[in-house]
Amino acid sequence: MNANPRIFVSAGEASGDHYGAGIISELRARLPGAVFTGLGGAAMEAAGQYRVVRAEDVAHMGLTEVVRHAPYIYSQYHRLVRSIKGERPDVAVLIDFPDVNFRLAKHLKRLGVPVVWFVSPQLWAWKRRRLRWVQQRVARMLVIFPFEAPFYKARGVDAEFVGHPLAKLPMPTISREEYAVEYGLDPAKDWIALLPGSRSKEIKMNLAEMIDMAVRFPMGAEYIVPVASTIDRRKLQAAVKGQLERWQKEADASVTVPGVVLVDDAREALFHARASVVASGTATVQALTVGNPFVVVYRVSKLTFAVVKRMVRYPAEIPAEVDAEGNLPVGMVNLIAGRRIVPELLNERFTAENLADALRPLLAEGLERERMIEDLKEARGRLLPEPEADPIARVCDAVEGLLEQGTGSRQQGTGIRSGLGNV
Repeated sequence: MNANPRIFVSAGEASGDHYGAGIISELRARLPGAVFTGLGGAAMEAAGQYRVVRAEDVAHMGLTEVVRHAPYIYSQYHRLVRSIKGERPDVAVLIDFPDVNFRLAKHLKRLGVPVVWFVSPQLWAWKRRRLRWVQQRVARMLVIFPFEAPFYKARGVDAEFVGHPLAKLPMPTISREEYAVEYGLDPAKDWIALLPGSRSKEIKMNLAEMIDMAVRFPMGAEYIVPVASTIDRRKLQAAVKGQLERWQKEADASVTVPGVVLVDDAREALFHARASVVASGTATVQALTVGNPFVVVYRVSKLTFAVVKRMVRYPAEIPAEVDAEGNLPVGMVNLIAGRRIVPELLNERFTAENLADALRPLLAEGLERERMIEDLKEARGRLLPEPEADPIARVCDAVEGLLEQGTGSRQQGTGIRSGLGNV
């Protein structure tokens, strides 16, 4: 095996940046001479990646939003392609982000670079036609949800369930009293965590309804809002302040505007909150692994929602039933559990009133809260193939295995700067 392998790593979103940083750190410990390039966020750069393209510059959501940013994304994609051709990496690790990574996989395949894909795109839900790209371009598919491996194996893909990285994280150690002091919270009150998303567009679409719920339907609680690493804290603070000031101007004397506090860590917030409101995405798995009762919410443009609703179909490997409005479940926690254990409020159903109705039973001691806590515990147990499993280590094992096979490019002497000089 090459003692100084060139490893291309590509991740375009906050969760992928976190996983990518862990993979790079582990591989650097195993292969001190390895050189890492590609697409990544600040965490991957801090771990040792030379970022050809910054993830924060290309991460956009929804069909209409991607179309609007398409020219810039396209230009950055070509920067990555040029870097691949110039450097000819020995192996590549692609983390989710399918709209970009599938196309990169095509160029990697042409160069004979083996691809390890970590965190499967949701091909089992929609865009099933892309399955052929996995079959043609991916050497190893390493999945983080238990139902994904049978789906891929039945379709001829070398897939392995390695577990979810969030399931390996220890619980936060800060006490409730310390947490209250750090953020100026009242420990005698319930705390409700609001997680509107990790992108600016998600904040715009989801935060206002959460604040409206907090004001219009008082629950005697304080609200904590974690700041995602991909969000500008000042902008989020301004958004929260703007929503509260709007209510202060419009409310009569009988309305009390609740306290809303920004905090630094989502897992700590979920750990100490009595219950939570969580935008659909990786944060729902964080809530699951912490065991915090929560409600899933999400809002996108009407066009995006209509298109996705028509396209989403689950295979036999994923038992899923539609709700009264004909919606399939989208919350990953419900797919992991194989049934609806957490309420989902999507688009038109995501209103302050519906949210308050769904949240109240989770705050009070009673059967509904106890049942959800038990259901979350059972679902959490499905996120690792065995208790001692380390998903990041399993990814690194796969990378080393492909390097030892020597199936990647063996051209030597190009050097990190010579390839990037053509970008």
